[in-house]
Amino acid sequence: MPEPLNTFLPDRSPAQPCAVFVYGTLRRGGSNDIHRFGPPAPRFRGAGCIAGVLHDLGPYPGVVLGGEGRVVGEVYEVAPEVERALDALEEVQDDDEGEYRRRHVSVALDEGRQVTCLVYEIHPRHVRGTPVIPSGDWIAHWQARQGRG
Repeated sequence: MPEPLNTFLPDRSPAQPCAVFVYGTLRRGGSNDIHRFGPPAPRFRGAGCIAGVLHDLGPYPGVVLGGEGRVVGEVYEVAPEVERALDALEEVQDDDEGEYRRRHVSVALDEGRQVTCLVYEIHPRHVRGTPVIPSGDWIAHWQARQGRG
């Protein structure tokens, strides 16, 4: 089960870059492509997947971590100022009651390595009654929904 993150990943000072796993609109080509945040520009580290269930919330997805499902995404290294901008976008709150909650998870990169990353998990109250995306791939799901897949 993922552990809550209050401010920063363990063993990392607030001034150090952070590895973040993005699975929805923040992915390359998404409506909130992570490259629009910065400078400094986020640095791509690799594609990968996490254990979880991806939900369709309309214009964006939300992941519930854990279980047998797999959610695909991308890992980026981001500067602290980009991390703060992502927290604001995801409506993170210190009491864990925002729309999304900061968590750290192990990401299996396609190249075979594991890396610990920050991920934004949707608060469970926001996914009740929402459709699950069986493929775990928001971009493919969005393109198919738009008739481009």
